[in-house]
Amino acid sequence: MIAMRRFVVLIVLAVAGAGVVQAQKAVFKLIDLQATTETKNLATNLFRIAQTNILFGHQHATEYGHGWRGDADRSDVKSVTGSHPAVIGVDFMGLSGLPPDQIAANRQALMQEITATYNRGGLTTVAWHFSNPVSPGGFYWKDSLSLPAVPYLVPGGSHHDQYKEILKTIASVAHDCKGADGKLVPMVFRPFHELDGDWFWWGKSHCSTPDFIKLWRFTVEFLRDSLQVHNFIYAFSPDNRFNSEEEYLERYPGDAWVDLVGVDNYGDFGRDGKYDLAAGLKKLQIVSGYAVSHHKLAAFTETGLESIPNDKWWTSVLLRTLKDKQLALCYVLVWRNDEKSPTHFYAPFPGQISAPDFMRFYADPFTLFEADLQGKNRLYQSRRKD
Repeated sequence: MIAMRRFVVLIVLAVAGAGVVQAQKAVFKLIDLQATTETKNLATNLFRIAQTNILFGHQHATEYGHGWRGDADRSDVKSVTGSHPAVIGVDFMGLSGLPPDQIAANRQALMQEITATYNRGGLTTVAWHFSNPVSPGGFYWKDSLSLPAVPYLVPGGSHHDQYKEILKTIASVAHDCKGADGKLVPMVFRPFHELDGDWFWWGKSHCSTPDFIKLWRFTVEFLRDSLQVHNFIYAFSPDNRFNSEEEYLERYPGDAWVDLVGVDNYGDFGRDGKYDLAAGLKKLQIVSGYAVSHHKLAAFTETGLESIPNDKWWTSVLLRTLKDKQLALCYVLVWRNDEKSPTHFYAPFPGQISAPDFMRFYADPFTLFEADLQGKNRLYQSRRKD
């Protein structure tokens, strides 16, 4: 009964939102003018959805979960609701800094994950926990090991050619990810996230603003123009260390280099037992407002509450915030469920105390899951004839 009601409401909302999209259609363009038809359709449909609904996402949802790994057609979200998330987060972290045979295995597994999500009708968003190519330490900044790699990677830097080889591996994934329909799979690529913090080697404390912007622009330009990757939507997502649009845009590479603006925010939504929902909402309003005025997509690119000890968190915290009338966000993504840790999880599983409230979150017509994206509302199809 819930599934049928959700489907009917979804179709009504899609029609209701069509006028908003039509009014802005002429100015809403991806930064890649050669983007594939499916990528353009995805962007248009995400823009439509943001007017009336929001897609729910979960990092690594179908790769592993609380106490399991690699099970076919499984996610903790599906075990609770009957549907996978609409958005599945994956990571390019396994494509560099490892032996070639391991990179090849990671590449194959990643492509299978991305194409499976596309074939089911869902959306893939790609983070990049990029292992430092200049020094040991991995993707985190470690005072005793890490070097500030950004100036080494930009054009003219000592490791620039090495960086181009890494980007070629990423491009090969983009070129080889084809769905059952033979089409290249569109995906949201979200490099250098949480750039305003200091925990990653690309963070604010470890590179200048001009060098960060130079690295971002080169990354987009090389993938798009030199390597002919035309199935990426490029997402910019600082952490929550801003209180104004000016602060948010401090390291923004420019509208010509970004398709989607987002924010990662755990701190205002219950981390360490601390809540500041007014601050969290204000930051989302800044991001969404910029997207509206500059004709970009907007998303809540990462959030969540580890272990979800608040049994009403989904409706009283997250949904309550997302429903603010000043927001137009196409998706929200919560972080991963570790397979071994008893406490590191951000989505419920059967028996977890927030699961009943998550079902209420799922049943609300405002939230969309993978099961809602079939038929007329499929993300990669044009809806011009609706």
